[in-house]
Amino acid sequence: MNKRIVSVCALGLLSVYGIAQQKDKKVEQLDEVVVSDSRFELKRENSGKTVIKIDREEIEKNQGKTVSELINVKAGIEVNGSRSNAGQDLNTYVRGGSNRQVLVLIDGVQVSDPSQISNGYDLRLLSLGAIESIEIIKGAASTLYGSGAATVVINITTKEGEEGAIALSLNSSIGTNQTKDDQNYNPADFHNDVTINGKGGDFNYLLSFNQQYTDGMSAADTEADVKDPFSRYAIKAKFGYDFCDAFSLGIYGDYTDIESAYDGGANLDADNWYNSKQYRTGLTSRISYTGGAVIINGAYSKYDREFISAFPSDFKSENMVVDAYSKNTFADVLHTIVGVNVVNDKTEFDSNESVTRVDPYLNMVVASDRGYNINTGGRLNVHSEYGTHFTYNVNPSFTAKFDQNYIKFFGSYSTSFIAPSLSQLFGFYGPNPDLKPEEDKTIEGGIEFKYGQQFRVSALYFNREEKNLIGYDFNQGYYNVTDKTTAQGVEVELVASPVEVLSITANYAFTERKDDVPFKIPKHKANVSIGYDFTPRSYVSLSYQYNADRLDSYFNPDTSQSSAVTLEAFSLFNAYVNHQLSEKVKVFAGVDNILNEGYTEIFGYNTKGRNVRLGFSITL
Repeated sequence: MNKRIVSVCALGLLSVYGIAQQKDKKVEQLDEVVVSDSRFELKRENSGKTVIKIDREEIEKNQGKTVSELINVKAGIEVNGSRSNAGQDLNTYVRGGSNRQVLVLIDGVQVSDPSQISNGYDLRLLSLGAIESIEIIKGAASTLYGSGAATVVINITTKEGEEGAIALSLNSSIGTNQTKDDQNYNPADFHNDVTINGKGGDFNYLLSFNQQYTDGMSAADTEADVKDPFSRYAIKAKFGYDFCDAFSLGIYGDYTDIESAYDGGANLDADNWYNSKQYRTGLTSRISYTGGAVIINGAYSKYDREFISAFPSDFKSENMVVDAYSKNTFADVLHTIVGVNVVNDKTEFDSNESVTRVDPYLNMVVASDRGYNINTGGRLNVHSEYGTHFTYNVNPSFTAKFDQNYIKFFGSYSTSFIAPSLSQLFGFYGPNPDLKPEEDKTIEGGIEFKYGQQFRVSALYFNREEKNLIGYDFNQGYYNVTDKTTAQGVEVELVASPVEVLSITANYAFTERKDDVPFKIPKHKANVSIGYDFTPRSYVSLSYQYNADRLDSYFNPDTSQSSAVTLEAFSLFNAYVNHQLSEKVKVFAGVDNILNEGYTEIFGYNTKGRNVRLGFSITL
């Protein structure tokens, strides 16, 4: 069925509910709880990190956007490609690091594609409509999460069944997808999310379908009027059962299919196609006892990527992840985790190749009522190719409380590692089975002040050292770089609500990479968002983003050499509004790049000009 017709017909359902009224609800403000930096539900004041938490309310205020667009406005995060055509490759840069130093978790399990050179995970596979919340912790975190957790861990929790025998939610939006110079305002971007879920007694379930179709824009910046469409659809099933107070079990499975046209390079149009399929199935189990629990999470994933072009290629891979750990709390002060993480990656090259990592780990958190806190631990990485490697972290903090307010001082010394990917060890182009893991060391220190529920501000300084980086030479292939490189910077975050109906968030990041050329990484980046509740049913926000100039690399086909180019700084203004028509129906609209500013995100490729979006959500 034509995807435009699907969205337009769905919008017509609004008339059924337009006359209903919303019931006012009073929400009690609770202390914020964070999980990702310790795996325990601890108050933010007891955490030695500045955890970024994206809750369900914030996700609902960003309907129609992608995961990469949402996290791209958080402090110190640059998702390169998120402002370009929907099929553009995405690369995440945090604290001067690269895509291979980013770890993504989905429902507590590491996800990565073993056929990727970076061993990373493609954020285009995710739909925001399937997500309940996101927590982001920056810095070296391999002690808890293993390989790849060098600059940031993006911990994603998907939706679960809610109370009631059956509930239906439907989100749909229609938007434009146009460049600065092609302001035709034709509908070209369609998002649809349908979820059926429920919870009764000891059983809960969720079934979801997520779809995106985007057209109207060429990936490469060329004079040819050729569009590069992008399509994604995903289905997911999730079931859980509480056998008794002490034992619960959940199983899930999902399938995602992406198809995208892509061009031949900077300023070069081509009729190329990309297809990516992801299959995932897994389980979660919990055995509870007095003072603790044993948790076992496991998942099997299979990836199939195909490039159809003058140089066709096909990549198939799979991986199995099991993370089993015991978590215990003693006297509400000492929290311990003892676990083992097993990862097996397989990829097809000239022959089937695989590696296995077996990582026992230990972590301990002391959260005293006198304000002294410490998070510390270690992990032994046992790799089937390079042997063993040890990482550790020490993260003390001190919190001085004054009624509902506090000031927190924190610091950390943490190490991490990035295991070489199967492509680097055994792939088609210059493999090296003797590669050692990359090593990262991060030192950070900062301060956070919170005043009631109205104000929170934090600032920190970080210094990150990299060694054994895996480089590539056309003659030599992959090798470990002997020289060390460093990155340093400052991150500032502000969350304020001076009055109940007004919210302000702002962040700024200064990032400086030494010893080499920092491609695609802005030295200065800032975001500001102001939200206002006009009525209990109407909300509007205005946001601003500034990116300083950056360096990019350009391959010149005439000289067969790459050179650096400077991309100019740019500023973007966006607006969003939603209105609750009834208790069950909400409509929303948004305008991105209000001033239609022209800018370049990736040299030789298009970026989005002014674009508009209309949509709705229905909950039954």
